[in-house]
Amino acid sequence: MKRVLVLPGEGAGLEVITAALDIIGSLEVDLDILHGVVGTSSREAHGSHITDEVIDLAKGSDAVLYGAVQSPPPGVAYRSPVLTLRRELGLFANVRPARPLVPRLSALRPPRRLDVVIVRENTEGLYCCRERDIEGGVVAERLVTRLASGRIHGFAFDWAASHGRRRVTCVHKANVLRRSDGLFLESFREAAAAASGRSGIAADDLHVDAAAERMVVAPSTLDVIVTTNLFGDILSDLAAGLVGGLGFAPSANIGARHALFEPVHGTAPGIAGKGIANPTAAIMSAAMMLDHLGYGSEAGRLEQAVVATLRAGVATRDAGGRHGTRGFARAVKERLARGRRE
Repeated sequence: MKRVLVLPGEGAGLEVITAALDIIGSLEVDLDILHGVVGTSSREAHGSHITDEVIDLAKGSDAVLYGAVQSPPPGVAYRSPVLTLRRELGLFANVRPARPLVPRLSALRPPRRLDVVIVRENTEGLYCCRERDIEGGVVAERLVTRLASGRIHGFAFDWAASHGRRRVTCVHKANVLRRSDGLFLESFREAAAAASGRSGIAADDLHVDAAAERMVVAPSTLDVIVTTNLFGDILSDLAAGLVGGLGFAPSANIGARHALFEPVHGTAPGIAGKGIANPTAAIMSAAMMLDHLGYGSEAGRLEQAVVATLRAGVATRDAGGRHGTRGFARAVKERLARGRRE
């Protein structure tokens, strides 16, 4: 039995994770589901957006299924739950797949089809938040180490090999950031050389601006991208926009021992509480979680049910449909049940 900690958060995060959890309950998987509270409710009850108790529960779990938390206004003390969990659980790899589940929702038309997985280094870069004041401005330090670079590149090649991918592209800006991205690129080439003898996976590299253009004009040339924290954050949102929007963007945060799965979107305060949030990203994140936990067959069935539901014209309003969060999730459950009978 695998233990899963569910942290729905608030706003749309709470709604979509509840929908995804309902669908998981209809699958034949042996999971011990625990529930925890993060976000505003946690701060009101305990004085912090995430407590040490929740962190300990996460450390004792095989996976975390996470929703979204609204950042408070300036002046309110804030301990980001997801950043805290990434750090405490050692989740160094952020994995964000992007592919059009339904052709009509994609901004790209065949043969310009995007099916890319972005592997983003999760612990360093500009997001290490080392900022200091100088006279008339602010300096932000960008951290790149050989240890973290080698780790993420090795992960990218291993992930590509285990998921039937054929090319890994390192995205960087070493022509300008000669020392930091130069180190990142050098480490990639070392990892590519080490992987070439056992995987048969091709390796190349692109400047980040060229990669952004390639994603739009020649998306089929991209397979797995490995990149730094900020570049990965930006490119993954671009990729999501090209295949239908953030409502279709799942993600995984993976470390040596732990993993956390979450939809890329936030709390969506403009629609929160209306029951219309698109749960697809949360459901596909749950499928990624099941695959990670060893339930590959069930994960495949869940993905197929989501795709079949969308292609049958059942969708939420952001995707041109008329269904709400629960209605779409119910249709996916019915599709799963129909598949079992067939």
